[in-house]
Amino acid sequence: MKNMLLPTDFSRNAWNAIEYALHFFKDEKCKFYILNTYTPAFYRMDYLLGGPAMSAVPDFGLDISLEGLENTVKRIEKEYKNPNHSFEMISSFNTLSDEIREFSERRKVDMVVMGTQGATGAKEFFLGSNTVHVLRKSKVPVLVVPRSYDFKPIKDVLLPTGYESKYKAEELEPLMAIATRFKAKLHVLHALEDFELTPSQKDNKSYLKQMFKNLQDIVFVDTTEEYMPNIVHTYIEKNHVGLVVMMNRKHQFLDQLLLRHHVDMLGYHCDIPFLVLRDTSELSK
Repeated sequence: MKNMLLPTDFSRNAWNAIEYALHFFKDEKCKFYILNTYTPAFYRMDYLLGGPAMSAVPDFGLDISLEGLENTVKRIEKEYKNPNHSFEMISSFNTLSDEIREFSERRKVDMVVMGTQGATGAKEFFLGSNTVHVLRKSKVPVLVVPRSYDFKPIKDVLLPTGYESKYKAEELEPLMAIATRFKAKLHVLHALEDFELTPSQKDNKSYLKQMFKNLQDIVFVDTTEEYMPNIVHTYIEKNHVGLVVMMNRKHQFLDQLLLRHHVDMLGYHCDIPFLVLRDTSELSK
């Protein structure tokens, strides 16, 4: 049985991500942890002594959290009855990103599925601050579902890569499992900065082909037509991609993503779900 973590703030956006997850994993035995985190508008002295559990004063934040979780689970069980799925409510006095990181390690979570509201104001926050913090801190795969995106069977998966390293098999496993389960075509896309790959890039590409040798349908595309991320957006539209997978190396992609002068160049303004996988592989020399 897989353990899935579904954060919610009880918004429409969060509910949409929950619905997506329920469809996405409908044929798999899963335990879904429905998580709500809360912090008070100001910190009372009793919180400093151990949090709400140590307080004799009623904690209305906890009451609201528990009520929202109960209503969410009731709605799931009413609208999405599935013998493969079970649910547990988690209410936590903590920041969302810290609780996800700590809970995922404690309960061996396989994947986090969460929503994002997209570009609704300052461009640098198009992912939403909560989503960005989660992606930065999470050590498990995070599937991000854009606002109002309805689930569709995944037929094409895109993996942009620079062939900079040899990805670890265990970190690619979620991608391979998704491609296999949906019988999806995997597109491995590289935007060439020069007219040919370097020796180390060729070696890493061969390594990746070996890693994916058991997949039924896969294509490797090298192009000089456009640079990242423009080529990603263009490729998605031309090939009707249903999921983008990103390998996230610490202090690389996401940190660049948040720099204002990089937003237009690296900003990921995408209307389809994307899966962020941790990348701890060593860069090739």
